[in-house]
Amino acid sequence: MGLKQNLHNLKEKYKGTKMAPAFNAIHTFLYLPNEVTHNGTHIKAADDLKRTMNTVIMSLIPCLIFGMFNAGYQHHLAIGDVKPVEGFFSGDFWSLANLWIGAAKILPLVIVSYGVGLLVEFIFAVIKGHEVEEGYLVTGMLVPLIVPVDLPLWMLAVAVVFGVVIGKEVFGGTGMNILNPALTIRAFLFFAYPTWMSGDKVWVHDAVSRAGSADAISGETILGSYAQNLTPSYSVSDMFFGFIPGSVGETSTFLILLGAAFLIFTKIGSWRIIISTFIGAAVMGLIFNAVADTGLITDTSKFYGLMSTEWWKHLIIGGLAFGAVFMATDPVTASQTNKGKWIYGFLIGFISIMIRVFNPAYPEGVFLAILLMNVFAPTIDHYVVQGNVKKRLKRLKAKTA
Repeated sequence: MGLKQNLHNLKEKYKGTKMAPAFNAIHTFLYLPNEVTHNGTHIKAADDLKRTMNTVIMSLIPCLIFGMFNAGYQHHLAIGDVKPVEGFFSGDFWSLANLWIGAAKILPLVIVSYGVGLLVEFIFAVIKGHEVEEGYLVTGMLVPLIVPVDLPLWMLAVAVVFGVVIGKEVFGGTGMNILNPALTIRAFLFFAYPTWMSGDKVWVHDAVSRAGSADAISGETILGSYAQNLTPSYSVSDMFFGFIPGSVGETSTFLILLGAAFLIFTKIGSWRIIISTFIGAAVMGLIFNAVADTGLITDTSKFYGLMSTEWWKHLIIGGLAFGAVFMATDPVTASQTNKGKWIYGFLIGFISIMIRVFNPAYPEGVFLAILLMNVFAPTIDHYVVQGNVKKRLKRLKAKTA
């Protein structure tokens, strides 16, 4: 009660000053807003923007915790300290030794992501004189889950500043941005620091420092192996449950699908976008499988590995599932019409697999596909709306004729 009263006193003290948004944000973060609607309302609901953001964060927590265990497990597996696990509840995976290494590497990524991102948000709020927006609450959790475990913290800080300023604030803040801020940060890292975002040494902790030693280890992802026409030694169970190298939170399709079910149940995530993204990826995978079966592409081709990969495997490896559930469904940057959501999601999945196959140097295309469709989402909605208008005009003319 004392803390709340002190914060309330500070809020009142700085009311009307440039620092008011900062104290209002801290007060709102810790306690429920005390503002109520004074006029008549048409729609009454218990949810607000903060509750919506917190719901998305809750759906991401299982991926975060699993990512911590997996980071430690992949490290110990690579240096030969543990054997490959058998089953989701294997004790060798859920050990405190794995959690300790994972937490030591991933929690700093979370702290830097939130610290730098919210600092930029506070600065812009003070300069512009508006309230601090809750939009970065989700972005701050997404960013550590879509980067390699050993990414230097200073690189992450630079990328977060770029993503928040260029990806969101220059467009007017939360609700006005045309690109997903988290994917803007990922794109910046990929193009500015490519050696830290691709290759066979970035996905397993300590792989880079050991690369020149006798016990050098490889952290190649499944996509990287297929791109080099190599058959990875991972089972379908490993791929589905996530016992594989990769970005922190993108490996476990199982937990991602649980998160999808939670978002759909709470009516925050669009099931149309999620399902259509998987359909688009499956269609493109089937097309490539058919081309590979014709013999036009031989096993000596640099495209053969991923082109001949079974279409259903494309759905459970890489970042496709994570992108479909947590990125493509961003309500600000996605299509808004129901028909537009089907088109938008289908094209994301379709283009993602296309980029995977034709870009073997970096065989992961989902974040580029989503950013591309972010740009075209308003155009898709425009033509969907115009199509509905024309149909209604035709029906009207038919009735009046």
